[in-house]
Amino acid sequence: MGRTLRNIRFHILHFRTLHSRLWLGIGMGWLVLAIVILLFSLQIGSHLAKDSNTTHLEYEAALIADRIEDDLTSGIRTLQHLSHDMYDGHSAEEVAEGLRGGGHLDHVFGIFESLLIVSPEGRVVLGLPQTNGWEGRDVGDHAYFSFIRQAHGPHVSEPFVDSATGKPVVIAGVPLHDESGRFAGMVAGVLSVTDSELFTGLSRIRIGEGGFVSLMTASGRILSHPNANLVMQSVPERSSHPVLSQALAGWEGVTEGYQLGGGWEKYLVDGDWALQAYRQVGSSGWVVGVYLPFDQVQQPIVSFLHQLLWVGLTTALVILPLLWWLLRELLRPLRLLERQIARVGRGEVSQVQLHTNMRELQQVAEAFNDLEARRGKAMAFLHDRQAFLDAVLGASPAAMFVSNRAGRVTYINPAVSELTGYDLPTYRDSDWRSHVHEKDRQDAIDLWFDAMATGRDFQRQLRYHRADGELLWLEVHTSQVVSNGQPIGFVGIVKDITQRREREALQRWEAEHDPLTGLLNRRGFERRLEEAMVEWQKTGAPSALILFDLDHFKPINDEGGHALGDEMLRRIAQVVAWEVRRSDHVARQGGDEFAVLMPSCTLSQAKRIADKLREAVREICVTHAGKEYRVTLSLGIAGFNDGERAIEGIMERADAACYRAKTRGRDSAILGAGGEPID
Repeated sequence: MGRTLRNIRFHILHFRTLHSRLWLGIGMGWLVLAIVILLFSLQIGSHLAKDSNTTHLEYEAALIADRIEDDLTSGIRTLQHLSHDMYDGHSAEEVAEGLRGGGHLDHVFGIFESLLIVSPEGRVVLGLPQTNGWEGRDVGDHAYFSFIRQAHGPHVSEPFVDSATGKPVVIAGVPLHDESGRFAGMVAGVLSVTDSELFTGLSRIRIGEGGFVSLMTASGRILSHPNANLVMQSVPERSSHPVLSQALAGWEGVTEGYQLGGGWEKYLVDGDWALQAYRQVGSSGWVVGVYLPFDQVQQPIVSFLHQLLWVGLTTALVILPLLWWLLRELLRPLRLLERQIARVGRGEVSQVQLHTNMRELQQVAEAFNDLEARRGKAMAFLHDRQAFLDAVLGASPAAMFVSNRAGRVTYINPAVSELTGYDLPTYRDSDWRSHVHEKDRQDAIDLWFDAMATGRDFQRQLRYHRADGELLWLEVHTSQVVSNGQPIGFVGIVKDITQRREREALQRWEAEHDPLTGLLNRRGFERRLEEAMVEWQKTGAPSALILFDLDHFKPINDEGGHALGDEMLRRIAQVVAWEVRRSDHVARQGGDEFAVLMPSCTLSQAKRIADKLREAVREICVTHAGKEYRVTLSLGIAGFNDGERAIEGIMERADAACYRAKTRGRDSAILGAGGEPID
């Protein structure tokens, strides 16, 4: 059992089999169906619960309002009996005296806590029981007395705090009339807001667990509430409680509303949302409010859904393992097909042989067998073509290779291995680009990836390290191979151009160098002078040019012959090349004319170098027939001028300075700008 559960968990987590995916799909479908049923039940149940509780709240509000109306009406009628039937035409003092004499008032105190007789001037002439502290007080300035005196009818006052007891009370009063029908005083009953059963009974009413009743005046004063601290408090601002505002204005009905936090309304619903029923008490102008928290309205349907959920979970625990086993049995032929295909892949059998009544699997097996037969023929054909291609490439003297789209070499012919010293496994295990010389590597990589991305040919000459360390110059040319409109790789040819590059390098050197001295010739020197001028124009970096001739060179050629003259020229070339900086360029212009280009050099620095050259050349001598021959230098120095665009200017200035040095006695250096010797 534990092993089965582990297998189920593995397949659920990975979903790699059709079995687990079907099981998951059916399970998810069942889960979605269950959720839809639960949501639908919740929606329908919510409407039913709301409708039922709406009717219930409306009934409760009407019942409570009618009871309060009956109690107030009964009390007012009792007061009216006292004022009309028993004492009509008598003054307030006479009525008080009669009652003090012992009237039967049990029916009055069954409703009111106290009975008051008030004179036309507003003085309380009798207060029963006499211990209540009302007798002798002046209530003429109270609003309820003024209303009764003017309206000549019964009236229920706004709640106020009795100054004697400190408790909130409500006065219900009726007028007294004399024989001519004029106002003769008032008979009133006192209701204690905190002690009267009329109010305290309402505060004890509970509707379910969280529902309750509240009584308010039309002016917004609370008369009854489960929270005694809220009695005699004002209701919230009407702008923040529009439903309650409508009820205080006379509206009756049932609604639901969102309650703001804080104050008494937070206690009102013990939450944020509640059903609210309002009913008017017409004789007093009071409003009855009945409240039921919305979560209590939803409680029955929530309980039902919880039970339904547990039933669903229990059903799932029973059905899902059964469904797992059933799908496993139904898919058994598919697993047999899988094993048969695996045997064909291993070459154990040539065809799938599946014994099942499932037509779809039979069709799959037949299609696979047909495909396998075609694949075998195609593989035989490809094998023949590959053998032919290998023979052709192997016999080809050209070095050829094949790479995939990522640039990894997948085939080389023997010529590549012979040329580079690497075999195919080495190319497969390493990146051929790592064998490219570091100075050519990045450019080759960038061009290679551009060719792979665009499909253009890759053609590049580069230096390549053989396996034995020898450096080769190779020319690589690759082309993209496309099959059915899709690139599948690259085929390339490699040529060894090492000797050609060496010849080209030698030719370039010979083209710019003097064969006798190894120095630059006129052509090579002028190219470097032009480069120095471009740098001067771009950055303002100064350069100096020295031109010099050999003094007393002609006797060497005439007396010792050209061989002796050539020897002198070679020695002078060596000395001059030794004395100048490594960055300077020395040239033999022709005959005994030499030139030195000194980039990033001022004229004063050039002067010091010219002096060193004169001193060094004086020490050189050649001998012939026991005679020594020496030469000196006549040097002309010049620099670039602002705005100069051609090298002819600096050449002419240096040449003219050299000529002046020779005509002024030789063995001297003259600045080309002013023509004066440099000391």
